[in-house]
Amino acid sequence: MTVQPIPDKGVQLECTEQPVLNSSGAIGKLMIDVLAAFAEFETNLRKERQMEGIAKAKSNGVYRGSKRRFEPHRIKDMHSQGVGPAAISRELGCSQMTVYRALKD
Repeated sequence: MTVQPIPDKGVQLECTEQPVLNSSGAIGKLMIDVLAAFAEFETNLRKERQMEGIAKAKSNGVYRGSKRRFEPHRIKDMHSQGVGPAAISRELGCSQMTVYRALKD
């Protein structure tokens, strides 16, 4: 939480437009904590809605991720010819991790 390190460093928050928000008093601390709780609640709701939207898009076949850039059979063919993963990655212009993933499947 962003507000918590403020009092730990000996700093107090005081809003000039809204005197209720003053971290030196009990009511001000309560108000700041309530505002922080609502902010966290809104963030969690947003994440839930986003995940629901992604799940719906996946079920409709819209959300499939990125297209494969390299055919795994080409990597496997090169490897079966005795070419090492580092050489394959240099040849194809991909990462060694991509090569290892293709060889794992």
